[in-house]
Order: sequence, then C-alpha cells, then structure tokens
Amino acid sequence: MGVKVITAAAQAIPTADLRAHCNSVAADDALLVGFCLAAQGYAEHYTGRSIGSQTLELALDEFPAGAIELPQGPVTGITSIKYIDSAGTEQTLSGTLYALDDYGIQCWGVPKVDTTWPATMAAANAVKVLYVAGALPPAVRAALLLIVGNLYENREQSIVGTIVSELPLGVKSLLDTVKVWSF
Repeated sequence: MGVKVITAAAQAIPTADLRAHCNSVAADDALLVGFCLAAQGYAEHYTGRSIGSQTLELALDEFPAGAIELPQGPVTGITSIKYIDSAGTEQTLSGTLYALDDYGIQCWGVPKVDTTWPATMAAANAVKVLYVAGALPPAVRAALLLIVGNLYENREQSIVGTIVSELPLGVKSLLDTVKVWSF
C-alpha cells in the first residue's frame, strides 16, 4: 500500500494574512510563503492528516475483504477507483458501486449494499483509488501562523543569551486537536 500526492495543496494561508501576522513588508513575501509551506509540511507529518485540499492516490495490490482505508484524511470525496481485472485490462469501477464513509476521523471507501469488490490481477498496485483530502481547521491555521511567525522572527538556529525552543508554545497542542493517534 502506498499513497502518492497527485495534486499538492496550495499555500494554506494567503500571503497578505502572513504579512499582517508577521508585521512584515512585501519584500519578504517569498520568505513568508516558504515558511508557510514548511509549516504545512510539518503539520502534515506531525498529525498524519492532509492540510489544505489535495488530490491523493492510494495504490493497493488487491481489493481488501471489506472497506478500503483512505489515509491522510479528512477525505472530502472519491474521484475514481481503477483496477486491473483478472484479464489484465484496466477498469474503472462505477461510482454507483461504492460510497465514501466519512463519519469518523478515519475515512473509508465502502462497497454499496449487496456489492463486492471485483477480482483483480495478481500484480503490484492493481487497485488505485483517487481521492480528495484535506482541510484547514482554525486550530491548524493558528498553529501554522505561530510557526511562520517564529521562523520569521528567529531565522537562526540559536541566539546567544536566550532560551531557544523547538517550536512556539502551543503549536503541538493546537495540532493535537486533529492528529491521528495510534491505538
């Protein structure tokens, strides 16, 4: 199983908002955009969730016995499910045969009632699910602004005579509200 980013999320926070938050000037816009994208990457890695709308593709070697777990949610829609049939031909599964279960933190592609997944060829990545995932909850937006502000003000690794922290106070607490926790 693997997930590939097909269309990456755009910058989550408009540059004008970043500039206002950091009390910066237009000449620093490229720096702020870079910090914002870095903050988004950190937030996605830390939470296991998609920050900002993006298109992802999940590849499986075969259909599972039940539902298809769609990682890196929240999932907002399934675009298509394609598979290599037992004859070796790529097929697109009709959207009337499956649904998105998005009622929990973990989202799933599920076969409709009285429907089963079709047989596939025994091949790597025989099933590909294209879906859209991502959101920007207020807590995540606040965490991103804290990170960008910290990076903008503290561009060096350490400053003599001060206490240096890894992240601004509250970032992890804000991101914990959407983090996928393993049980």
